[in-house]
Amino acid sequence: MRNFLFLIFLSILLTACKDKPEAKTAVDKIFINATVYTVDAEFSKAQAFAIRGDKFVAVGLTDSIQAKYQATETIDLQGKIVYPGFIDAHCHFFRFGASLQNVDLVGSKSFDEVVQRVQEFQAQKPSDFIYGRGWDQNDWEDKAFPNKRKLDSLFPDTPVVLQRIDGHALLVNQKALDLAKIDNTTITEGGEIVKENNELTGVLVDNPMDLITSIMPQMTREQATAALQDAQEYCFDYGLTTVNDAGLDKETIFLIDSLQKAGALDMRMYAMISNTPADVDYFLKHGILKTDKLNVRSVKVYGDGALGSRGAALREPYSDRAGHYGAMVTPVDSIYSLAQKLAPSAFQMNTHAIGDSANTVILKAYAEALKDQSDRRWKIEHAQVISPEDFNYFDENILPSVQPTHATSDMYWAKDRLGERRMKGAYAYKKLLDEAGIIALGTDFPVEQVNPFYTFYAAVARKDLMQYPEGGFQMKDALSREETLRGMTIWAAFSNFEEAEKGSIEPGKFADFIVMDADLLTIPEDEIPDLKVNQTWLGGKQVK
Repeated sequence: MRNFLFLIFLSILLTACKDKPEAKTAVDKIFINATVYTVDAEFSKAQAFAIRGDKFVAVGLTDSIQAKYQATETIDLQGKIVYPGFIDAHCHFFRFGASLQNVDLVGSKSFDEVVQRVQEFQAQKPSDFIYGRGWDQNDWEDKAFPNKRKLDSLFPDTPVVLQRIDGHALLVNQKALDLAKIDNTTITEGGEIVKENNELTGVLVDNPMDLITSIMPQMTREQATAALQDAQEYCFDYGLTTVNDAGLDKETIFLIDSLQKAGALDMRMYAMISNTPADVDYFLKHGILKTDKLNVRSVKVYGDGALGSRGAALREPYSDRAGHYGAMVTPVDSIYSLAQKLAPSAFQMNTHAIGDSANTVILKAYAEALKDQSDRRWKIEHAQVISPEDFNYFDENILPSVQPTHATSDMYWAKDRLGERRMKGAYAYKKLLDEAGIIALGTDFPVEQVNPFYTFYAAVARKDLMQYPEGGFQMKDALSREETLRGMTIWAAFSNFEEAEKGSIEPGKFADFIVMDADLLTIPEDEIPDLKVNQTWLGGKQVK
């Protein structure tokens, strides 16, 4: 009898335990009722996710997430679209922030408009050293390089330095030339001091620009801090949660690190070290600098100049300038020696290469330096004009990092520079993807606009913002929408050795994501440039 009663008691106890619901796991936030593009390996969709601290802990269906997790806050997204935070794989974040403090010349339609903007800026914010950026003679009726004469007459005693939109040419006045000690006898390699009738025009292309930048006032710490914070505000508005800054000195990198650690700068940054011997040697000695918000493991090198200023290094002369080949900014032997120097380290070599000659040099230098290695992920930044026989260099060691809006900005005049034959290997993003297996996408802002939806549109539609040309530019080189989204998220993260921590919405990764009303994968193509980001979240914290 006693055993019988014990068995009944045990049965009741087990039944009660069985009926008792499992305790839910505590998390900070649950997001439900969304269309979530996880951008995982299967490109799967979800409805909900849970966040604890700064990371995703679960991704799945709304009912299953709510059944398993108890949150301090549950956010119903009511059908909105969620993507991983965008990554800009090549930009100039710090330079963009600094440019907001100077004369904005982007979009100027003539040299007269450039001068007018300079005058207006100087009237509002008088300075004893005038700096501006953004002019592009290809957008003017007169497409010749400008001349300094008008600046000399208006600003005889104030140095004026105006940078071309691609960063590869300057227009300066006589006062600036005098301060830099540049005259008709000045000789430099790797660029051009442009003259007319043996007189200086004030235009300097590529390496001679260094003579001017050396006499420009240095930013204070306060100005540099403001530049970084201003740039961050712009980027968060567009859904960018990581930016690759293509070329920073050691001091700026340390400033970024200190601001991030103090909570004064949130943007995650992949910082490429500018190729100066002292800075490169410092980081090679001390190794990779890696925190949750900063990753320093690459060196930014300039192979050649830009196509728009005819500084890109071509294997045959420019089609629109007889006998002119452009120039290597970094000598070929220096490219090879730096590649050999970096190959035994953990650091990437990320090299700007526009012209087919520059790309050939860089690709061969990479291949030779990495011949006994794998998964090094060195990057060709821009990879703009590739000879047919050079595409097969791209693989797990050598990755393309491109900016789709360059194609739609350059398409009006690129054929004039290159001719029909070379255009077949220009802006060939699909071919690069097929060879390398991934392609990292960025903007190169402030050369182009910050807006990543312009990147998406240019990659997929191959049109400008006026929906030109009808049918798209060289559509054989277009990317699919899925490929483009991967290029702006997980493939960009992979190119930074960060695919385990960001680039997709998966458990264990940083909770970096954006919320939108419209679906990038299904919206009518020509509506893409007008899209807006509703919310930007970084590490589980809303920053927009």
